[in-house]
Amino acid sequence: MSAAPQTSPFAALPVRGARLRLGVFLRRGSVFLLLAAMAVGFSLAEPAFFGVANFMSVLQSVSVVAILAVGVTISMAVGGFDLSVGAVAASAVMAASYAMVVWRFDAVETVALVLAFGVVVGLANAALIVLIGVPDLLATLALNFLLTGLQLIPTAGRSIATGLILPSGESANGVFDPGFLAIGRAYWLGVAPVPVLLMLAVAVLGFILTERTRVGRLLFAVGGNEIAARLAGARTERLKALAYVVSGTLSALGGVIVAARVGRGDISSGASLMLDSVAASLIGFAVLAARRPNVFGAVVGAIFVGVLLNGLTMLNVPYYTQDFVKGAVLVGALGLTYGFGRRPA
Repeated sequence: MSAAPQTSPFAALPVRGARLRLGVFLRRGSVFLLLAAMAVGFSLAEPAFFGVANFMSVLQSVSVVAILAVGVTISMAVGGFDLSVGAVAASAVMAASYAMVVWRFDAVETVALVLAFGVVVGLANAALIVLIGVPDLLATLALNFLLTGLQLIPTAGRSIATGLILPSGESANGVFDPGFLAIGRAYWLGVAPVPVLLMLAVAVLGFILTERTRVGRLLFAVGGNEIAARLAGARTERLKALAYVVSGTLSALGGVIVAARVGRGDISSGASLMLDSVAASLIGFAVLAARRPNVFGAVVGAIFVGVLLNGLTMLNVPYYTQDFVKGAVLVGALGLTYGFGRRPA
């Protein structure tokens, strides 16, 4: 009677190793794979999608979301979550418009005022969270509601443009400074929109801050274990305050870009900014399988959302289905990141 063939325990190693490598590849490249698939699909369905002009249009459309997403990411690095970014940006739009149309400020004065406003809001968030001890979600949500209502009071709920009738009955006849409008409408060398350059500058500075400096390492240390970071000598309160001040300032910068682009104080200008910036930050967790807040991933996430919405719009997909598609793609990206490559139980 012949003996049963022996199977080497090492025979399955090449197959298992290949599966692990495939899992790592899918986890690290899931967002880029989906992005490439979307680009190819949209280009085949609509050839006008694939072109430098449309690519720059996408980057310009996502520049504000990407800037806000960097701020959200930095707040997440310290274990927080800034839900006030959309309201800060919308309030910045109204503040910039009011400063020029009613107070007749020039571009430099207006930008300085609006950025200072962002710093003040960041400090207000920090005071609620650090000094009083309000949970970050509740504190920033409260500021969100406060600013959403506050921005409507000076104009009695009306948008701001030249000829605005104030509640006092006076007419505001100031105009938008051409230098200010250039922030949202000008092109560098006739090719790159200024908002895209500002987005790149914020992305580079944010990446250097969070990934290449001691302050950045301390920010993540606070988010990972605040008590351990404090025992190690980190000034956790100052670091958390810094994160929210940076987030508020970047949100105000986003509002400046929106106001310069539209040339008016539109009361609905920040309606979707908070959700889109948060989505971009969360997609950043999936970029290169980082599984943590990171500036590079947040910017890629903003571009990802921008490409998706641009393609859907060019294909005349009904607007009421776009949020569903965006959510489905987000679930797919996160599923690939957290699902593939896990060790079996």
